[in-house]
Amino acid sequence: MDDGHPTRPRKTLINRKTLLAMIPLSDRAIFNMEKRGDFPRRIVLTSRNVAWDLAEVEKWIESRKESEDQPIRPGININASR
Repeated sequence: MDDGHPTRPRKTLINRKTLLAMIPLSDRAIFNMEKRGDFPRRIVLTSRNVAWDLAEVEKWIESRKESEDQPIRPGININASR
């Protein structure tokens, strides 16, 4: 049925359990990355329920696959001379 409005693409939301099955990181690591802006932000559904946009998470995964950046390890100075 056409009501004259363009249709918007549907968003698929995933819960924490599904996210953690896709991203092998801890809750805390994901939370910290979100706070830094390095991971898609959670969507607060209720006071006790959050979700993530599946398309945003998949885009983040693809960007990590294509990235040549190496993660910075605490205590390791890659510029130190030997």
